[in-house]
Amino acid sequence: LNAYQPAHSYSRCSENNMSLRPQTPGMQETLSKCPSRIVHFIVFEDCVRAVLTYICVCVFLVADIISTVEFNHSGELLATGDKGGRVVIFQQEPESKNSPQCRGEYNVYSTFQSHEPEFDYLKSLEIEEKINKICWLPQKNAAHFLLSTNDKTIKLWKISERDRRPEGYNLKEEDGTLRNPNSVTTLRVPILQPMDLMVEASPRRVFANAHTYHINSISINSDNETYLSADDLRINLWNLEITDRSFNIVDIKPGNMEELTEVITASEFHPYQCSTFVYSSSKGSIRLCDMRAAALCDRHCKLFEEQEDPSQRSFFSEIISSISDVKFSHSGRYMMTRDYLSVKIWDLNMEKHPVETFQVHEYLRSKLCSLYENDCIFDKFECCWNGNDGVVMTGSYNNFFRMFECGSRRDVTLEASRESSKPHMVLKPRKVCAGGKRKKDEITVDSLDFSKKILHTAWHPNDNVIAVATTNNLYIFQDKVN
Repeated sequence: LNAYQPAHSYSRCSENNMSLRPQTPGMQETLSKCPSRIVHFIVFEDCVRAVLTYICVCVFLVADIISTVEFNHSGELLATGDKGGRVVIFQQEPESKNSPQCRGEYNVYSTFQSHEPEFDYLKSLEIEEKINKICWLPQKNAAHFLLSTNDKTIKLWKISERDRRPEGYNLKEEDGTLRNPNSVTTLRVPILQPMDLMVEASPRRVFANAHTYHINSISINSDNETYLSADDLRINLWNLEITDRSFNIVDIKPGNMEELTEVITASEFHPYQCSTFVYSSSKGSIRLCDMRAAALCDRHCKLFEEQEDPSQRSFFSEIISSISDVKFSHSGRYMMTRDYLSVKIWDLNMEKHPVETFQVHEYLRSKLCSLYENDCIFDKFECCWNGNDGVVMTGSYNNFFRMFECGSRRDVTLEASRESSKPHMVLKPRKVCAGGKRKKDEITVDSLDFSKKILHTAWHPNDNVIAVATTNNLYIFQDKVN
């Protein structure tokens, strides 16, 4: 595993974020936990006003929490979505000959509001604007297209550039006002004038009213014409050109909801076989389906499930066995699943057990009771492959993220934080002391901060560049340049 160094980091902050500098020592101590990213602007003399404003700041910060991270197929663009319904796209800059250690840094390319909060009056249900998933479409022309979804609605966005504007209209003045047609005595040919580069994001399609439950996955098909969307109980197949109807291909809803024993947690199309897809469940099983077998794929072709050791069964077994993410390898031969404590690599030709199992944070098994009480046991961690399917990556607590090399059993634990991630400095491996005498550079399990967690990760499809999201901070790391 290569050493990684931080290329740069970004902090997501609302425009309404303000600093608080109260005049009383007690208030200063209370607000000292306010994140340092909030720029100091205003000094409040009234403590009551300071408290109220601090509460507002915390509310604004919730909308800045990153909820998904995704590279496009070339790796040139990196998209992030947040709980405020916004999508921010970063573009990789051309490689600099003067400073090769800063190759291809990412800068903000476009920002737009993808979803707004809605309210379903028929069901008296509030639909939040949080972006659950982003899926890039393969690029066919100069423009880029992506799918973004919240709990109910999927949107197709077009991101395009414009560096010229038309001038010299016959029926319109330069300021946009319409001219009297009777005043036109000569015809002019409009010309294109250069202008500052402008990146536009425009909605092209809106796919709505097809899901009763919360959407957890979207995946583009290899035919580049269809995609699937999955919620807790159903999976629908869409055509990118048709917005008013979709086809239900999986439905596990029982006739009596009291008989419900599992839900769908994630789903993805095979990278090459357009008729094949998988979906995972809260019981720890993965089902591979072929749409050629039947229109409704309730009967799976293959079932991937590892039998649990009866001696290891506990009250938390079913919770920690729930699969939070499933990803095919780029070759299509393997797939990776992530449950609460481990990452498993499956061969599509072997259903009984995984070919490799990597323990992400086995030291938390003794802490499951406290993790259940603070709801951390229900956190859904994502996972990703590197470009050649040789290394997998996933997140953990205390802003740790882990990499595992397939076949060699080598692994490394790294930390994404402002204190340890200075630009162009090599990240130092971190170790957690599960018990016994703690060594110098180790951290104990009891000192882990469970409020700091890396749920969303992404790996550049071609280079050793990774992106990890910690709350409202995005860190981009690259491998060490000799």
